[in-house]
Amino acid sequence: MSKKNHSSDKPQDKAVAKGADSFASEAEALFVGIDLGTSSSVIAASNGVREVVPSFVGFPKDNIAQELLGTEPLFGDAALKHRLSVELVRPLARGVIQETKAGENINLQAAQLLVKHLLHLARAKAGQPVYGVIGAPARASIASKRILVDAARGILNAVMICSEPFSVAYGMGILDRALIIDIGAGTVDLCRLHGTLPSDEDQITFDKAGDYVDEQFAKLIRARHPEVQFTVNMVKAIKERHGFVADSADKITAKFPVKGRPQEIDITNELRAACRSIVPPIIDSIADLIASYDPEFQEDLRNNVILAGGGSQMIGLAQLVEEGMKELGGGKVRRVEEPVFAGANGALKMAKRMPRDFWQVLA
Repeated sequence: MSKKNHSSDKPQDKAVAKGADSFASEAEALFVGIDLGTSSSVIAASNGVREVVPSFVGFPKDNIAQELLGTEPLFGDAALKHRLSVELVRPLARGVIQETKAGENINLQAAQLLVKHLLHLARAKAGQPVYGVIGAPARASIASKRILVDAARGILNAVMICSEPFSVAYGMGILDRALIIDIGAGTVDLCRLHGTLPSDEDQITFDKAGDYVDEQFAKLIRARHPEVQFTVNMVKAIKERHGFVADSADKITAKFPVKGRPQEIDITNELRAACRSIVPPIIDSIADLIASYDPEFQEDLRNNVILAGGGSQMIGLAQLVEEGMKELGGGKVRRVEEPVFAGANGALKMAKRMPRDFWQVLA
């Protein structure tokens, strides 16, 4: 999202783009904030609807699958439930919509269908203009943002793309001397705030995120228990239910098939080690953003670090990041109240307040 000159009218009094020369008022339009995530996609709408959908789209594989499931694509949990009967697409792997080298881009198609499904869940009225802000990784490339715009084309009337951690900060009303860390499945995004729109220098994105934790967890289980059978979805579910980084914890066990027979194994140490694997790059990134900040305000930044995103729910993470920050001069870390909805809530707030100069008209 780029800053442009605009009049001094209050944002809430601004009309929003409906077409090249016509605009709908806030009362007429539906505003939505959308967090298109690698693992889950979230929508918050101005009519009060809030929904979460796992970011999977399933296309029935053949005639038998269509007879069982119908011809329409499946979304979220339904797609995962029937993943043996569908071509399962995760359109936002590694945090952005992946481009294909040639032919039809099934990831873009799946992302468009996912956005359309989210709008259906938001209960937009027939013919109602819909204006949405979509969150993107903090340092998403121009090409990645263009593809996100393409995903909204024909579905939203106008769109803005903004940094996911900035949307979290905007929703919380924290726009100065704070550092937001949004931990998703595909990326970890850091954004420092200083009272203006963040520049590229204010943001860091890296891909040792939730999916990376799942991969490390799976490797550690296989190394200690080579006889067990499991899928990445199974270890992901365990992590999301029990993820922790603290030194002390209750024993965590899970049942896995061994030659088709369930066997319970202790996975406490493996889970702790996997969850901790993302902490060193987080500390390094915090250090980089603090070191290049105005020295008069570095202490303020260290003492206002906020964790968001699904990964922030790992037990003990805020305390472990604080521990790692001692080598940087110390700091204070807290977690947002609604880790899953914080990004979409902020995007919705932005959609309702931003002036028309910020919007890209799609229809």
